Amino acid sequence: MATCGEASITAARYMLGALLRSGTTVHSVVCSKLVPLSARTMATYLVEDSKYAFLKDLGLGRVNHGVYNGQWTAGKGKSVQSIDPASGRVIAEVTTGTEQDVDQCLTAGVAAYQEWKKLPAPFRGEIVRQIGDELRKYREPLGKLVSLEMGKILPEGIGEVQEFVDICDYAVGLSRMFAGLILPSERPQHTILEKWNPLGVVGVISAFNFPCAVFGWNAAIALTVGNSVLWKGAPSTPLVSVATAKIVADVIKRNNLPPVVTLCQGDVDVGKRMVSDERVKLLSFTGSSAVGRTVGVEMQRRFGKCLLELGGNNALIINDDAPPEMALDAAFFGCIGTAGQRCTSTRRLIIHETLYDSFLQKLVKRYSSLLQRVGHPLEASTLYGPLHNQQAVENYKQTVQEAVALGGKVECGGKVMERPGFFVEPTIISNLPHDAPVVKRETFAPIVYTFKTKNLQEAIEWNNEVDQGLSSSLFTKNIQSAFQWIGESGSDCGIVNINTSPSGAEIGGAFGGEKHTGGGRESGSDAWKQYARRSTITVNHSSDLPLAQGIVFE
Repeated sequence: MATCGEASITAARYMLGALLRSGTTVHSVVCSKLVPLSARTMATYLVEDSKYAFLKDLGLGRVNHGVYNGQWTAGKGKSVQSIDPASGRVIAEVTTGTEQDVDQCLTAGVAAYQEWKKLPAPFRGEIVRQIGDELRKYREPLGKLVSLEMGKILPEGIGEVQEFVDICDYAVGLSRMFAGLILPSERPQHTILEKWNPLGVVGVISAFNFPCAVFGWNAAIALTVGNSVLWKGAPSTPLVSVATAKIVADVIKRNNLPPVVTLCQGDVDVGKRMVSDERVKLLSFTGSSAVGRTVGVEMQRRFGKCLLELGGNNALIINDDAPPEMALDAAFFGCIGTAGQRCTSTRRLIIHETLYDSFLQKLVKRYSSLLQRVGHPLEASTLYGPLHNQQAVENYKQTVQEAVALGGKVECGGKVMERPGFFVEPTIISNLPHDAPVVKRETFAPIVYTFKTKNLQEAIEWNNEVDQGLSSSLFTKNIQSAFQWIGESGSDCGIVNINTSPSGAEIGGAFGGEKHTGGGRESGSDAWKQYARRSTITVNHSSDLPLAQGIVFE
């Protein structure tokens, strides 16, 4: 996230670059910061432009408070500008919080938890249902904001809000179903029970690529189980955090409830405080494996719980009997959806040698046609948007250079697009060893590596040789191959798909991965158990006191 001055300069540079490339004469330089006269309109933030009226529908203004502790406050941190990655223009500002603001949010959250946990779980589910209904009302404007601030195309932005709605619906049912077991005891007239109780304050640190949905996956389940939630959204998508928190907070206030959800937008110091403060009983962190390792160590140091959703280096395997057109569709979306900025994006295509040449040729043709659909994420015709920021562009460039230096062949793409914003060409690279260092490292960009394999066993070995273990997919018509893939000698990932893309997931299943992906699980199935503590209870309903294992102590 750039500071106010840095963001304005960045935007101006992109506008200047566009003018120079078009041959337009630049008549003036303002304040020695290379701001052309034609860029004076940039003094108007997008939130003040009638074209973006949906921002005001979400309650956003030119400057927005980034801290909510029961009341919206400016926070004691710096004011940051949110940038539209497709144009480099400023959307609006957010005043961020500090460690002192985290303390106030936690104080409010702990107090709210004391009341919230005593309410019947179905009542808590009812509040979450209302949150889902309120999100339905704002699905389009909030989805547009996700697209505008993050950079994903509009159907994906709206789809992300829908994920939050869906997990709220799921949580309503969960509020009447999450339960412990009744277990047989070896002692006569004894019964063993399990009870699941809430933890306290659950901290959520989410990433820029899913700035709304990841909070939703965590918050809906954590609230239903009986926790309160403190959220720190990504520094570069603060407006989504503010707008989403406003919707949630309004529902909670309308029901005369304390602030069971609080927000503290901020920088690294805010995240570190959440990790170190013992009032945060569980921290859900979504981000890089490098930062996740630090979070995990620090949480374990104080015996807190953590839920880690970290990097992915996902492979799509195309067996010799794969349905080719289905596999082609899956590869196309998996590689370039969200401009390769999903943790489940396809990074490696492992293709059987009998299909390799024809499949690669068809995929390159698909990529070429995609260049006609590049544009601003809010435009209906756009199928491919920008990377999120300049750092992502630099990482893309460095990775392509490294791959070529190692002997990689750029089949298509490989360049930064000459247009305002952070656009790069979707890229396919072949001719590298399957275990090349650049291949084994996740790059959060639309770069995919292709490999020719002899058989499924070799393909599975290549799938498993990377550090990350998030998502994977096999395309095959053979039932034996399918069960080999999902078995103990198959994929070692948390998500193991057959005949569908590795990219994306439904809320009904537990989402997360193994190895350097962190081992966390969010969303459906029994992922709710991570947000609760288990009590094992033995009830003696006899008039004697027998000991376990037949021990006699007298």
